[in-house]
Amino acid sequence: MILTKENQEKWDKAKDLHNKKMEHSTDISYENESEAPSPMVNISLREYDKLKEQQKFITDKDLINCIDKIEELVRALRKHIIRTDV
Repeated sequence: MILTKENQEKWDKAKDLHNKKMEHSTDISYENESEAPSPMVNISLREYDKLKEQQKFITDKDLINCIDKIEELVRALRKHIIRTDV
């Protein structure tokens, strides 16, 4: 095959098109390879201290209701306790 100017231009266009397609397919292959989201969160020390302080307390309403009911039942049981050793 004799490489004329016209054939050279066709060859160059085809080569450019091929390179663009290859570059595009390479870009697509990396599309979903971003970093996974980190489970870590940045907060200030003041916020951290508040959260640590809140950890010491019970805030769940259902759990508080259960504890209140237990307290009520314990009071009722105490009425029936007779200590003879005192």
